[in-house]
Amino acid sequence: MITSRLSHSPPTLNLSEVSVYYGQKMAISQVSLTIPSGKISVLVGPSGCGKSSLLASINRMTDLTPNCRVSGKIHIDQQNILHPSTSLMHLRRQVGMVFQQPNPFPLSIEDNIRFPLKEHGQKDPKQVQKITQKVLEDVGLWKEVSQRLKTPALQLSGGQQQRLCIARCLALSPDVLLFDEPCSALDPLATQKIETLIRQLRGRYTILMVTHNLSQARRLADYVAVCWTEESGAGCVVESGDNQRIFEHSVHPITRSFCQGVDGATKDSPI
Repeated sequence: MITSRLSHSPPTLNLSEVSVYYGQKMAISQVSLTIPSGKISVLVGPSGCGKSSLLASINRMTDLTPNCRVSGKIHIDQQNILHPSTSLMHLRRQVGMVFQQPNPFPLSIEDNIRFPLKEHGQKDPKQVQKITQKVLEDVGLWKEVSQRLKTPALQLSGGQQQRLCIARCLALSPDVLLFDEPCSALDPLATQKIETLIRQLRGRYTILMVTHNLSQARRLADYVAVCWTEESGAGCVVESGDNQRIFEHSVHPITRSFCQGVDGATKDSPI
């Protein structure tokens, strides 16, 4: 049964030599990263360098893709989530994911929250109602939708739909939140609201986000990992570190080119 989120600190994520394959093709090669507890970490890099595949491996959404396999180790605190004994239901409750396109269920606003709660064992109507209101308040939707909870979620604006999807994740009391380009389909005003919300979630959750928008990464990130493409075509991480180091004092020439505009790197520049 779902219970209130424990008061312990959010977990650290440790990726050790993680590779992702689609059939015989290696999409990501030997990525090792530490994603700090309670911070906003961001993966940046050009299209096609494997950022979304790496993100999907962290809650094993990659399991749903035919002929996709992941090697290496991904630890959430001490648990290697790639181990065969891992409960996927528990993992996807622990690690929530928000996608590029808002994807509310074709149900009412309130049922978008209630359905996953009931699927994960929360049957108490009073608790379901309490959690529904709490998470809608957390994402700034309660005042906007409290008088129309039974209307279809698909009638909401794009930005409201994305905040509802975030609320749906929060309802399951996760420790980790993954965001895959959460603002790319939104207008500037809706983007600002999502960015403000993500900042407000800092400290309560360990957050890992993919974005192509370097300005957004600079505004939001505590920690940045720069992804690129090897000559083999596989994605990799060329450098990582805190926001200021990556954007102002990076060492790797690709990072300097991509994040600081030095020498004009392009997505076709191999390492």
